[in-house]
This record gives sequence, C-alpha cells and structure tokens, in this order.
Amino acid sequence: MAGVAQQGRTGRPRPVAVVIGVLVTIVLVFFVRRLVTDVPHVLDGTVPDDDLAEKYVAHPWLAYGHMVPGVVYLLGAPLQLSHRFRSRHYTLHRRLGRVLLGCALLSGALSVVLGIVFAWGGGAETTATLVFGSWFVACLVLAFLAIRGGHVAQHRRWMVRAFAVGVGVATIRIWVGVFTGIELGLLGMQDRTMPLRATFGVAFWLGLTMHVAFAEWWLRRTPALDG
Repeated sequence: MAGVAQQGRTGRPRPVAVVIGVLVTIVLVFFVRRLVTDVPHVLDGTVPDDDLAEKYVAHPWLAYGHMVPGVVYLLGAPLQLSHRFRSRHYTLHRRLGRVLLGCALLSGALSVVLGIVFAWGGGAETTATLVFGSWFVACLVLAFLAIRGGHVAQHRRWMVRAFAVGVGVATIRIWVGVFTGIELGLLGMQDRTMPLRATFGVAFWLGLTMHVAFAEWWLRRTPALDG
C-alpha cells in the first residue's frame, strides 16, 4: 500500500501538472488580454465597441475585484497542492494558504455577483455561475473547517475540489473557442470573434461540469495519504 501511495506521489502528478500548467497559462493569457482591452478605456472614460468588454469597463472594481484575486489564487494553489512543497516548506505553506484562501473566497463570492449583475451568456451563464461559484466557495469553507479541526486529508480533498473549479475558467475558454470555430466553419460567420450568447453559457456548464467530475474521479483514484 505504501508503494502505491509513493507511486501516486511521484508518478501520477506529472501529466496532471502539465495540464494544470497549460490551463493556468490560458487563464493568464486571457487576463492580460482583458487588461490590454479594458485599461485604456477605463483611464480615458471611453466605451469599447465589444459589448462584452463594455460590461467589464462599466464595472471595473467588481470585475477586477473578481479577476485579480482569482489569478493570484490560481498561481499559488498548485504549490499548495504539491506534496513536495508542503513537506519542505510547511510554515510557508500555512502562511500562503491563508492569503490564497482569502483571495479565493473574494474571487468566488464576486463571481456569483458578476453572474447576476452582467452575465453576457444570459440565463445559462447565470445559473452556471451560481451553481459552481457557490460550490467553489463551499469547498473552500469546508477545507478551512477541516484543517481547523485537524482533519488534514479531508482538507486536502476539499482544496482539490475547489482548485478544479477555479482552473475550470480555462476550459470554459477552450469551449468558447470550439463553439466560435464551429460557427465560423459551419455557419459562415466570418466576422465573429465570440460565439453566440447561448453557446457562451453552454461553455460555462460544459467546462465547469467537466472539472467537477474530473476532481471526483481523481480523488477516488488517489489514496487519502496523510494530506
């Protein structure tokens, strides 16, 4: 059994780490693109032509109050979930965990608000944001309660669930690209850079559902270990 656990620690994370790196990079690329698009309009007080960008420019504090802490969380969470990092830098792990928990809770709570205030994808995006944003926050709270109670393995499992939802933002972008490509290829909408609003909401459901399901599959395959 110990051999299986050791194999899980040294073998399994390698391909998963690559996938996580790719997904976090996708989030960073879109975050930088968002900054490049929005900041000039916010500073100049102008309105962008893109109706999606218009919503971000109209509510910059709300939008970036969600995005900036979210990016900080996604950059730090992989370290927190790394057994090697935890075992070698446990004090830093605990201190960084407090910072990242605060960032994640703020980002998650504001994602729910954003889904209500201005969901570009309509009702499908709103309901997806409410469901998965609430699940994200719930996982974080349960992870915090678990570690406060000394249940390290349960803390680890709830944090895995939370991170799976958080990094699911990247997979949403992948689905948006897929739907946009389908529309360009099949419907002849050559001037489109975004999918139809209805499929934008579907991308939220598909991307986040996939990540929740994968997290549960991963946890079932991964021994509880010692956290």
